[in-house]
This record gives sequence, C-alpha cells and structure tokens, in this order.
Amino acid sequence: MSTLLSSIFFICIPISLVLAGWLVGRKPTQSQGRRLIFLNILIIGLFAAGVLAHWLLPSPLPTQQYLSTSNLSLIMLALVLFMGTILMTFSRNYMATEPRLNVYWRWLLLTLAAVSLVVMSNHLILFWLGWVCISLALHKLLTFYPERPRAALAAHKKFLLARTAELCLLVAFICLYQAHNTFFIHELVDTFNLQASNTALSLSTNEHVAAVLIAIVALIKCAQLPVHGWLIQVVEAPTPVSALLHAGVINLGGFLLILFGTLLLQVATAQWLVLIVAGLTTVISALIMTTRISLKVRLAWSTSAQMGLMLLECALGLFELALLHLLTHSVYKAHAFLNSGNAIHDDLQRRLAPAKAPSAGDWLVAAMLSACLVAGAAYVIHYQGVWSAWVLFGLALTMLIAQRHSQQRKASLMSAIGLTLILLTIYSTMKAFFGLVLPINSMLRMPALSLADFWVMGLFISLFILSWLLRYQAQRPSVQHLSMALFAGLYLDEWLTRLTLKVWPLRLPTRVNSKTLTQQTSIK
Repeated sequence: MSTLLSSIFFICIPISLVLAGWLVGRKPTQSQGRRLIFLNILIIGLFAAGVLAHWLLPSPLPTQQYLSTSNLSLIMLALVLFMGTILMTFSRNYMATEPRLNVYWRWLLLTLAAVSLVVMSNHLILFWLGWVCISLALHKLLTFYPERPRAALAAHKKFLLARTAELCLLVAFICLYQAHNTFFIHELVDTFNLQASNTALSLSTNEHVAAVLIAIVALIKCAQLPVHGWLIQVVEAPTPVSALLHAGVINLGGFLLILFGTLLLQVATAQWLVLIVAGLTTVISALIMTTRISLKVRLAWSTSAQMGLMLLECALGLFELALLHLLTHSVYKAHAFLNSGNAIHDDLQRRLAPAKAPSAGDWLVAAMLSACLVAGAAYVIHYQGVWSAWVLFGLALTMLIAQRHSQQRKASLMSAIGLTLILLTIYSTMKAFFGLVLPINSMLRMPALSLADFWVMGLFISLFILSWLLRYQAQRPSVQHLSMALFAGLYLDEWLTRLTLKVWPLRLPTRVNSKTLTQQTSIK
C-alpha cells in the first residue's frame, strides 16, 4: 500500500509540471508569479507526502512498480525539485522583460517534468521516453534566441548527438530485455548483483553490447571529448537555461552509470572506454579552462572536466563518491551561473589583491602536510579500495596549503591546516554517509593499485604538474606553445563541426556562412 501511495504522489509531480507549463506558458498575465509560487509549494508538498508514505507506512512485498522509490531515486528527485524551485524563483525577475516569456516557461517546466520522470523511472521504456523528452524540450530552450548563429550551430550539434545517444540507449535497453526478459530496472540490477557475486554466472553477448552502449550514452550526455563543443557554445542561451543544463541535465550521464554500475564494472571494454575518454577529458578540459577569459565559457569547460571526473569515479566503482560529486557539483554550478553577474566585482577584487607565487619551501611543506593528513584520514576510517581518489584529494590540498598567501586575506599555516582538517572530515563523513545510502556490492570494488588505479593516478599527477607549469612557468616557450594549443581547444571540435555540417547542413539565421563560423568555434 505504501509503495502504491508514494508512487501516486510522485507521479503527480511531473504531471503538475506539465500542466503548469501549459497554464503558465500561455499569454503572460499578472497572476503568473502567484501560479509559480503555488506550483513550488505543490511539488514540494507532493514530494514530502510521497517520502512520508514510503517511510512511515508498512512496506508490502516487492512488486513490479513503474516508479522507483529507491534511495538513489529519492535523492535525485529531491535535487531536481530543489534546482527547479531555485531556477523558477530566479527566472521570475531575470526573464521578466523577455518578449517570448511564455515560450520560456513552457519548455522550462516541461524539461523539469521530463527530468523528474527519468530519475523516478523503474521501467526501461518509461526511462527512455523521459530521456528523449528532456532533449527535445531542452533544445527549445537552447534555441531561445534563434537569431544568434553560434547558439543555432551549437543546438544543431547537440540535437544530432542527442539523437545518436537516444538510439544507442534504445538498442542497449532492447539487448537487456532480450537477455533477461524484463523491462523493470530493479529486477535487472538485482540480476547484475547476483552475477557479480557468483563468478560461475557469465554475461551474455547482449549484456556486453548493452554495457558498452550505456557507456557511450553517458559519455555523450556528459559532453566528453571530442563531442564537447556544443556545451561550450550554448552559453549564449539565457543564464537560467545554462544553470539548468550544467547543474541538472548534464548530470544524467553520471546517474545512468550509477544506476547500471553493476553491469558496467563487469564489462572491461565499457569500463576502460569510460576510464580513457573521461580521464583524458578531465585533464584536458581542466587545463583548457585556465586559458579562458569569459566566465560562462570557463564554467562550461569546468563542467566538462567535472563530468569526466564523476564518470571516472563510476568506472572505479566509487559510486557513493560519484553521487556525492553529482549533488555538490549541481549546487555549486547552479550558484556559479546564477551569480555570474558579479564577475566584474570579483575580478576587481582579484586585481586589488594579486596572487603571490608560492616558494619551493611552501610547496614542500604543503606536500608533506597533505600526505600526512590524507594518510591519517584513510587510516582512521579504515579505508580499503583504490588510492587514486585520495591522491587527487592530496594534490588539491597541496595546492590549497601552498597557495594560502594567494588569497585576499593572507592565511597562516595553522589556519590552512585547520581548513584542511575540516575538509577531510566533511569529505570522509559524506562519503561514508552516501556509502550507507547507496550500498554497493563489495565484489565490484576495484582493488587498490590495479591498472585502472595507476592510470587514474597518472592522470591526476599529470594535471597537477601541467597546471603548475601553466600558472607559474608561463614564460617558458614550451609552456607558451602549450597554452596556445589549449586556448584553441586542441582543435578537437573543428572536425566534429565540419562533419556535422556535412551530415546535416544547417541554414544559419544570419548572413554568417558556415565555413567562417566553423573556423570561429575554437576561439572559445
């Protein structure tokens, strides 16, 4: 009874958003603001009622439900509703003077409805239909300013990549159905867990194909190299749309891998596909980000790097860390985009307090302290698993401690150590919490110092060294050449843009011809 009642409450959330999109999306009226306030109260109330019904009422025997009430689904739904409430509140003032405001509200609410449907789905067909609806509704938001040629080209590339991903996902789901004769996701996950625990059970060819296709879908959805260009160029969309894309929609690639992680880690081809592509994307995008001037473009490159890191965590079996990363990145990136109007003020503050380059002694002390603190934290929590995540954390703390004099308020060594201890405590506590919320089969844990662990550690160390060179050795000719290549995005998006225009030509909304625009796509 509790499962049925909670499912009724939860399914009313996307239905309410769709109806609100139709009502608010009509000709704007003076009561539009009141409608949005009522909508926020309604969806939050439905979510709270569904959670209470799920937790407080007696649970029946497991049944085949089309909506999931797992911890993962509830956390993701809470995130979607939180982001949706923030975006609707922000958009009321930000978009108030737009002549096509009704179009904006219609597609924004439909996108939120589709996202909420996907994260709640316990059925492959329902999941796929929601996935397609997200892309189609988001396309209308990305082309909100149809007269901008760069926005039109970026949305065109995104449209074709989305259709490719949806086709791959559909084939993957068909393969899973043929292998297990069920469309219900929880039954598939239970089967994958059983196969992981019993080495005598081997995966079929259909399951191998499905795992590889799911990995490809996640890489495309998360804008990994070399299919990343559209994410960098759609920053011409309204700021709330950028916040929705970077803080919510693009994270669905990570959600997909977390959901089907037990299958991914049993197929070495799919796992290494993610490790290589997402790993290189993390390093390259993080380095390219440092060469950008435009704040929104820097944030876009940051999203590509962060999504690569999240997918790396999935490929290493650190699903609880990937979920923590997904949630924190969503909140941070939404704030960063919605607060982008303060970029000038922040830049003036940095100019008034120029950074001081750390000395060799600063780096040595920082490295020693970080290594001791990270090793101590791992010992206290009795950590067992890959060390690459701790290596990344140690390198980040080394940067934090060494650059303590680069802040506006010069920090002492003790204050830097105190901040480091706080971060370690928060990190360890949250990781342990999400480990309880999202239990993972111990058989799927990657062993420490495995080939995958060494590969990821090598990527992180390379990123640290190259970042140090770009920031503190910029006068060297070799570093200047590297910086120029990074500023051009390593020309990775050029061939994809040309290929896209050959496969499906696009008539641009201005007199700018496609050849000129293709050549200009690397300037950001």
